Amino acid sequence: MTLDTAEAASRPIGDDASLLLVDDDDAFLKRLAKAMEKRGFSVETAESVAAGKAIATARPPAYAVVDLRLGDGNGLDVVETLRERRPDARVVVLTGYGAIATAVAAVKIGATDYLSKPADATDVMNALLATTDELPPPPENPMSADRVRWEHIQRVYELCDRNVSETARRLNMHRRTLQRILAKRSPR
Repeated sequence: MTLDTAEAASRPIGDDASLLLVDDDDAFLKRLAKAMEKRGFSVETAESVAAGKAIATARPPAYAVVDLRLGDGNGLDVVETLRERRPDARVVVLTGYGAIATAVAAVKIGATDYLSKPADATDVMNALLATTDELPPPPENPMSADRVRWEHIQRVYELCDRNVSETARRLNMHRRTLQRILAKRSPR
């Protein structure tokens, strides 16, 4: 057990250890469920927005980890349903599509924290059990300046309904330069 795991394990889960995991990646969902059960949670899983909302309505858990993009919609719908049924629930939004805009939306809607994949069970546990007065530790691998720039460009591009000319105008950038940036893979 690493120091982080020991630290997370020493934090109290509380009287209600119910945890809802919502993710459409079956292998990831099973691994995370097993890891969180070992850490003392009573885990229930769902692979869709509809199933997640049904569980959140019928048996609102004390904790939840919800993937942002699911096959049948947006995981934030599950977060909203959970917030209506159990305002004190601690919810972590987990996604492979990390962007500043979605992080802000998740927190505004009531998520406690936001983690980008790949995140392990220790990261999830620390996010679920973090107290409000403690600052989160700095990331092990922070985004590079190139990645931050790329995220900003992607956000403006999405806000402009994927219109290259409008995005270039708003970013004060030549259209062809923007097209070259959009054609490349995201920087690490």
